[in-house]
Amino acid sequence: MDAHNRWFILFTFVIALLLAVMPLPTNWLWFRPAFCALLVIFWTTRMPQELGVGFAWMVGLAEDLVTGATLGAHALALAVLAYFSLLTYRRTRAFNPGQQLMWVFVLVGINQLLGNWVHSLAGKPVPGLTFLWPALTTALLWPLVTPWLHRMATGLRIR
Repeated sequence: MDAHNRWFILFTFVIALLLAVMPLPTNWLWFRPAFCALLVIFWTTRMPQELGVGFAWMVGLAEDLVTGATLGAHALALAVLAYFSLLTYRRTRAFNPGQQLMWVFVLVGINQLLGNWVHSLAGKPVPGLTFLWPALTTALLWPLVTPWLHRMATGLRIR
C-alpha cells in the first residue's frame, strides 16, 4: 500500500473521530451514527488482506481515548466487527444496496451490543434498546457515504 493511500485512510478515520465527539443537542446524542464502525466495515471489506482485526482494534482504542469511553470498549467492539466483516466480505460485495444496508445494521448492532455490554460491566448500562439507534442511523448513512468513498479510493488507486 502506498504512503498516500495510508494517509487517505487515516484522514477518513480522523474525520470519523471528530464526528464522534462533535457536540450535538442532548436529544440527538443517541442518534449519532457510528462513523468509525462504518469506516471499519468499508475499509476491511475493500482491503481485507491489509486491514483487519488489529487495525480495527487500534481504531477502537483511538475512539476510546477521544470519546472518554471505558478503555477497550470500542476496541473490542470494532475488532469483533472487523472479524465479521472479514468473514463475510466476499459474499457482501455481491449484495444489492438494500441487503448491504441490512448487513451494516446487523454488524453495527453487534458492535453496539458489545459496547453496551462493556459499559454495563463498568457500571454504566444503557436502558432498554436505546443503544441500537446508532446501528440504524449508520445503516441509513451507508448508501450515502460508500459511493463517495469508492470514488475516492478508486481515484487514489486504493485496492
